[in-house]
Amino acid sequence: MSGPRERKVQDPAAPLKDVEIVVGVGGGIAAYKACELVRLFIKAGAKVQVVMTRRATKFVGPLTFQALTGRKTFTDLFSLTQESEIGHIQVADRADLVVVAPATANVCARLAAGITDDALTSVCLATRAPVLLAPSMNVNMWQHPITQANLRRLVDVAGTFVVGPGDGFLACRWTGPGRLAEPADIVEAACRVLSPQDLAGKRLVITAGPTHEALDPVRYLGNRSSGKMGYALAAAAARRGALVTLIAGPTALPEPVGLDVVHVEDARAMEAALGSHAWGASAVIMAAAIADFRPAAPSDKKLKRTEIGLQPTIVLDSNPDLLGGLGAERARRGDGPLLVGFAAETHDVVGYARAKLTAKQVDLMVANDVTEPDAGFAVDTNRVVLVEASGTREIPLADKAVVAHRILDRVVELIAPRAR
Repeated sequence: MSGPRERKVQDPAAPLKDVEIVVGVGGGIAAYKACELVRLFIKAGAKVQVVMTRRATKFVGPLTFQALTGRKTFTDLFSLTQESEIGHIQVADRADLVVVAPATANVCARLAAGITDDALTSVCLATRAPVLLAPSMNVNMWQHPITQANLRRLVDVAGTFVVGPGDGFLACRWTGPGRLAEPADIVEAACRVLSPQDLAGKRLVITAGPTHEALDPVRYLGNRSSGKMGYALAAAAARRGALVTLIAGPTALPEPVGLDVVHVEDARAMEAALGSHAWGASAVIMAAAIADFRPAAPSDKKLKRTEIGLQPTIVLDSNPDLLGGLGAERARRGDGPLLVGFAAETHDVVGYARAKLTAKQVDLMVANDVTEPDAGFAVDTNRVVLVEASGTREIPLADKAVVAHRILDRVVELIAPRAR
């Protein structure tokens, strides 16, 4: 915490690969969750050194972390053996990131005051790497003005990052803020710290998932979209510093953390949401699979076979072309967000994407063949072709999170000249 942080900027698709992370464990009951945190960091490709306060060792044994990391756990600043073999200055210098979890009220207070009376606080004060705190404490301790002042001082003066705390049932039997952020959320916060913030200050609107067009209160017309690609794009954009509004059709995906999410059911509701959010955005990415048609006269009660017969006829109306509408409105206004569309096709994929690029007056089309078993709906991988007026660019098969970052790489390039 000695002066400006040196941020090791990584590929945002794999920001923890080969990174040296110090995990500092404070003396709170949530210390047991640090074991899972360490495991997730290592799984993501990081090299982890654990530093514990003396009180933390009362909750979790140092040997547990040594088994997880393959490195001796640093616990005692005044141990001749530990200080000579590990050394707080060596640990501090080697770190690309320091994560303190749990960051107890005591640890936060000592860091804010610049007190270095143990291994953990000494490493934090000696490092020039970014420091990420994950607070955990009783709700009253968290809400105490002194604790809040300590956190503000650490953020404003030292440039410290903070994730959490969560809100819920605490070990002390109180309910409220003070719960340690989930290990996966701490890992994502660490990813954001080490990722390029090339979308910082930019507002992105991203649509995801299918739409459900009601036939009656029970049945609907829909499609096979799972929303995974759109959700991956939203998470990737947030990691790179964007202010993200995710407009999501019906999906079974978990609610993304830290994003503004607008849930919609059908195409007309998505159109209304876009009307409220699109025109203040730097870019709109239309990853949703929006129904082209809807039942013309949905029933307000469940349709019975005895009433509609064995071969019913469903009359359809056209839904609005949301992407084409955005392109036409932008042309009318003479200004507006960067527009990115998706072309999920079954044949002549690039050809159809080129036609849509022109017809809908957008800047970039992402074309993918949904008949491919590893690149269609409801799978975790994808391969796409970026189609622009100037040419095409292939993104090979990869996890959808990686594909999302490669798409955003191009979005960043396209936004840059528009911002000037």
